[in-house]
Amino acid sequence: MKYLIVGLGNIGMEYDMTRHNIGFDVADAFVIKHGGSFTLDRHAYVAHCKWKGKQFVMIKPTTYMNLSGKAVKYWMDKEKIAIENILVILDDLALPIEALRLRQGGSAAGHNGLKNIELILQTDQYPRLRFGIGNNYPKGRQADFVLSKWTSEELPIVKDKVIKSIDIIESFAAQGIAKTMSLYNR
Repeated sequence: MKYLIVGLGNIGMEYDMTRHNIGFDVADAFVIKHGGSFTLDRHAYVAHCKWKGKQFVMIKPTTYMNLSGKAVKYWMDKEKIAIENILVILDDLALPIEALRLRQGGSAAGHNGLKNIELILQTDQYPRLRFGIGNNYPKGRQADFVLSKWTSEELPIVKDKVIKSIDIIESFAAQGIAKTMSLYNR
């Protein structure tokens, strides 16, 4: 079985360790754990990893967040991966910082990366892991907030959730989305 794991974010050092790039951070952590490394390829940084007989194609799109669908579609087609074996990892303002939510599909909820993936794939029915970033920002400052770095108080929570996200990716591949949702969505 082959899986396409998509960490959403923006390329460039100014975006490193920001809330909006948590998808990149989870992808990096997964690849490090499984002994892989990223190389620059078409529309994305790409790593190939194996775990318990499963193959993972990890991508971090280089198209910037708002055009993520281009990279997802290219690698889905190139690697011949079924839509149900895709998992998109993204930041979510609607969830508190402590929360992670695995979903089989659904609304983009205003997230431009998901909107573009929906547009390109012509469906909202693909798995996604929503990583809560909280919404502690003044009115009208949403963009500044999502592009800001984690606070020192948030970092321990974020690090724990990155480790839990790796467990979720492995469970998604080993046990399927329904079982994984029942284990991890609380």
